[in-house]
Amino acid sequence: MATWNSRGLRGSVLEDMVNRTNEKYLLDGLCLMQKIPTPITPINIDKETRHITLAYFDQKSTVDYIGAVQGIPVCFDAKECAVDTFSLQNIHPHQVKFMEEFEKQDGVAFFLIYYTSRDELYYLPFRYLKVFWERMKEGGRKSFRHEELDDKYFIRHKHDGLVPYLEALQLDLEERN
Repeated sequence: MATWNSRGLRGSVLEDMVNRTNEKYLLDGLCLMQKIPTPITPINIDKETRHITLAYFDQKSTVDYIGAVQGIPVCFDAKECAVDTFSLQNIHPHQVKFMEEFEKQDGVAFFLIYYTSRDELYYLPFRYLKVFWERMKEGGRKSFRHEELDDKYFIRHKHDGLVPYLEALQLDLEERN
């Protein structure tokens, strides 16, 4: 378990971009997406200010975002990757199980991955993640490489700080039918 003090509540570039994008999508009436806070277990609380001074991040968070896009249930997780190889250790079995169950209920699950060194965004459909996940479970690679990704799911982000993931979601939905 990571402690709150050691991580220092650092912000995520991708999370900031996604939050701004979701606000714009909401204003435009395109979707309603809710950021799910990471559950914490407080250890120390300052009695005077009632602020948490030490806490542990709980492991059992599910996904970063959940909501609806024009009537379609959607959930996704946002991950940053500094290198060209994405370690599957960044994804927890309970997240995979949640997304699997979510899709069984006719929802759409995916990952947004920001390759920071390349300044590239990628929409990873859950069914693609499952291929890498099953390969790992069968004793194969515990990661996937940038070159293994399907080019059509790279998101062209503008320098306005937004992540136009709805275009990739539309492509994902078309491929399912």
